[in-house]
Amino acid sequence: MALIIPVRGFTPRTGKDCFLAENCTLVGDVTMGDECSVWFNAVLRGDVNTITIGDRVNIQDGSVLHTLYQKSTIEIGNDVSIGHNVTIHGAKIHDFALIGMGAVVMDDAEVGEGALVAAGSVVLSRTKIGPNELWGGAPAKFIKMLEPEKAREMNHKIARNYLFYSKWYTEPENIQE
Repeated sequence: MALIIPVRGFTPRTGKDCFLAENCTLVGDVTMGDECSVWFNAVLRGDVNTITIGDRVNIQDGSVLHTLYQKSTIEIGNDVSIGHNVTIHGAKIHDFALIGMGAVVMDDAEVGEGALVAAGSVVLSRTKIGPNELWGGAPAKFIKMLEPEKAREMNHKIARNYLFYSKWYTEPENIQE
């Protein structure tokens, strides 16, 4: 069972049909929408400030979400994929964005709708990534524009895939699919 820890008068809240891996951790002021998944060893630490997550968001294995006390919050839109071992610290991630494996997104950065942050990238504080932009590197830089429909379709597909995978753990009859 996931570790759910109330702190400072806040208890994490999840929406309908969410999957929480048995060793993920949710702490404090965390609010999650419907059909989200938080995977193995992921930590969402809303102890010092607010973490707000939309619907159909997947936060993959080993990721850490945290904020700055009284300074930054995390806002994640709908149909967002947060890859394995990602660190998000006080940033805003818009709908249909994808944050690649091992990326770091720092305080007050903003990732636009349908944008993609490449694996291993470091998005510095206060960086603004526009809609449908691909950024990569350390520090992350603009690489190119993505076709809006293709970006949305790809990111939506990944979000749906993780919703499907989560059913393997909650609905055993789906294991054979």
